[in-house]
Amino acid sequence: MKVISRQSPPVIAFALSVILCALCLSAQAQQAKKVPRIGVLSTISPAVLSNQTKAFRQALRDLGYVEGKNVVIEYRYAEGRLDQMADLAAELVRLKVDVIVTGATPAAMAAKNATKTIPIIVSGGTDPVATGLVSSLARPGGNITGVTIMNEELAGKRLELLKETSPKISRVGVLWNSDNPGTAVVFKQTQSAAQELNLPLQSVVVRTVNDLQGAFDSLSKSGANGLVLLATTPMLIADLAIKNRLPATFDRIEFVEAGGLMSYGADVSDMSHRAATYVDKILKGANPGDLPVERPTKFELVINLKTAKEIGLTIPQKLLGRADRVIR
Repeated sequence: MKVISRQSPPVIAFALSVILCALCLSAQAQQAKKVPRIGVLSTISPAVLSNQTKAFRQALRDLGYVEGKNVVIEYRYAEGRLDQMADLAAELVRLKVDVIVTGATPAAMAAKNATKTIPIIVSGGTDPVATGLVSSLARPGGNITGVTIMNEELAGKRLELLKETSPKISRVGVLWNSDNPGTAVVFKQTQSAAQELNLPLQSVVVRTVNDLQGAFDSLSKSGANGLVLLATTPMLIADLAIKNRLPATFDRIEFVEAGGLMSYGADVSDMSHRAATYVDKILKGANPGDLPVERPTKFELVINLKTAKEIGLTIPQKLLGRADRVIR
């Protein structure tokens, strides 16, 4: 006699439910293992950016992202070689990073040319509307947003501070890279500010490190006794400025830490924190095109007294009193 068990259907149903549950848990486990990958693209060197990188990492930690545990950061540095930017941006795209954080405008432009889909956060680029990165600050559109450094609007203030640092300055040399669209915007504003201050400018284009020595030779022949830096090789320029005993002003604190005389610009630590906030929003599903580009709210004047002594310059006490930081 053939006996048919009444337990068979429930047993089969239970087995199927166990299998489905296991598959579901497996899928959830695989999904949980996916760690966000952030690409960082910079025109300058890791040494110059060390403090800014620390601030960015700390800001991510404050938001719950710990590098090496629940987030991976891929760093790419051009170290002043703008011709490398396209290749470095392409590397990050091939790595399929979830978001790209860039510094200066050339890095942002390289990232924009490399991808139309991966979100890009600009942290420090010059006027993103004028350089064609976004449609507007309020509604950037596309895959780009971030924080502008407002270099173009601070050009006049930097000239005023340079003149206050050394009242004898009668002609200012401007080192800039015409291949950098952001620098070109700042150079135009610097020209306008110099005209208002009745201060002659000596324009010197520097595209590569190989152009530097010739640039300083040209400045010496023209009689320039002050310097504004709009280039991307701060360490080498700072050394040459000291060697030629030229008071020089930069746009970012990292360049003063590398040996430049002084800088006036956006607080880069604050910008790094704000960039991390953008990363958090995008990793949680926000559309970069809907996130307004922010303007800096904190600015800092930094003076390097060690460099001042090396070039034989006495910084007015009144100016030192206004400095947010003095490097001694």
